Amino acid sequence: MTEPLILGRPTDEELSEELLSVVWKPRSRLWWAAFAITGAGTAVLLLAITYTITTGIGVWGNNIPVGWAFGIINFVWWIGIGHAGTFISAILLLLEQRWRTSINRFSEAMTLFAVIQAGIYPLMHLGRPWFAYWLVPYPATLRLWPQFKSALPWDAAAVFTYFTVSLVFWYVGLIPDFAALRDRAPNRLRRIVYGVLSLGWRGSAVTYRHYRLLYGLLAGLATPLVLSVHSIVSTDFAMALVPGWHSTIFPPFFVAGAIFSGFAMVLTLLIPARRIFHLENVVTQRHIDNLSKMALVTGWIVIYSYVIELFVAWYSGEATEIYQFFVARPAGPNAAVFWVQMICNVLVTQLLWFPRVRKNMILLWIISILLNVGMWSERFVIIVMGLQRDFIPSAWHAYHPTYVDISMFIGTICFFLLLILIFLRLFPFIPVTEVKELNHELGKEEH
Repeated sequence: MTEPLILGRPTDEELSEELLSVVWKPRSRLWWAAFAITGAGTAVLLLAITYTITTGIGVWGNNIPVGWAFGIINFVWWIGIGHAGTFISAILLLLEQRWRTSINRFSEAMTLFAVIQAGIYPLMHLGRPWFAYWLVPYPATLRLWPQFKSALPWDAAAVFTYFTVSLVFWYVGLIPDFAALRDRAPNRLRRIVYGVLSLGWRGSAVTYRHYRLLYGLLAGLATPLVLSVHSIVSTDFAMALVPGWHSTIFPPFFVAGAIFSGFAMVLTLLIPARRIFHLENVVTQRHIDNLSKMALVTGWIVIYSYVIELFVAWYSGEATEIYQFFVARPAGPNAAVFWVQMICNVLVTQLLWFPRVRKNMILLWIISILLNVGMWSERFVIIVMGLQRDFIPSAWHAYHPTYVDISMFIGTICFFLLLILIFLRLFPFIPVTEVKELNHELGKEEH
C-alpha cells in the first residue's frame, strides 16, 4: 500500500496554523544552544579566513605537487550538496512529482547556503581574494581580461549563475507564503516587512496564473544547471593530464555524485527538523522513502562509475593510470580515506534496499551522515591522491592538512547550519500554499 503524502485531511486553516506558527513560536532552549554552537563555529571560520588572508595560503597544507587540497575538495563537496535542492525543486516540478511539495523549500534553502560555503573556497584559493573581480569580464580600461583557458573563470561563472537562479527560484516560491505571513503577522513591523516581500500578492486567479507560469519557466531554466554546473566543475579536472583525472566520464560521474550527496544532506537535515517541529503529517514516511530511493539510485550510478574508472585504467595500459587506481589509492599515503570512501559509498548505500532501514529514522539519519562522509572522502581521493602520486616519483609528496584547513572546513559546516537555523525561524520551511493545493487535489481524488 502506498503511503499518503498528507496524513489526515486537515483544513486550510489548520495547515496555515500548523505551518506558519513555526515563525511565531518563541525560540526553544535547544534552538538557542544550537545557535550558540554554530555561531561559535562561524567565528572560528572568520578567524581562519582572516589569518589566511593576512598571512597567505602557506598556512594551508598545500605543497608541491599537491597544489589543490582542502580548498578545492570542500568547494566541490559543497557545490555537490546544493544539487539536490535544484533537482527536487525544478526537475521534479517539471515531471509533476507530487512528493516534492513538502520538502522543496527546505532543499532550496539548503542549496543556497551550500553554494555560499562553496564560494568561500575559490576566493581564498586565489591567494589575493581582493582581486576576485579580475575573474569577471568587465570592460576594463587596462584591457585586463580573464584567462579563459583557466578553470577559475569557469567556476566563477558557474557558481554565480547557479546561485542567482536558485535564489530567484526560491524567492518566487516564497511569495504566496510571505502574503500569508503578512496577513497573520502579530505586529505592524512584521506586516510591513512581509508585505514588502510579498510584492502585493492578493491571491487572485490572474495573479496565480502568472505566478505558475513564472515558476514553471524558472524551473525550466534551473533544470539544465543541475547538469551544467557540476559538469563545469568536473572539467576543471578532466582538462588536466594528471593520472586519474584525464577522463571523459567525469561530467556524468560528478553530476551523479553531486545529486547523491545532496539527497544525503537533505535526509541529514530533514529528519531531525521533521521530528523537532512535529511535522510528520506533511513530511510523511513516503517523502523520506522516496528521498532514500533517489539516494540509492544515484549511489548506484556512482558505484558504476567507480567500476568503469577501474576498467578504463586497466584497459588503457598506461602505467601511471594503472598505478594510480590499483596501487596509490588503495595502498599509498592517505589510503585510509580511500577505504572510507568505498565503505560509505559502496557498502553503506546497500542498506537502503531494505524497507525496514528506510523506516528507521535514527538508522537512516546515521546512514545519510555516512554517505556525506563517503562523498567528501571521494573528493579527497580524486584531488589529493591524484596529485601526490603524479608522473615523476622524485616529485611525489604526501599531503597532510593543517589546523587552518580543518578549522575552515568545520567553520563552513557551522556557518551552513547557522544559516539553516535562522531560516527555520524566519521563514515557513514547508510551502504552505503548495501543501494546501495538494491537499485539495488529494481530497478531490478521494471523492
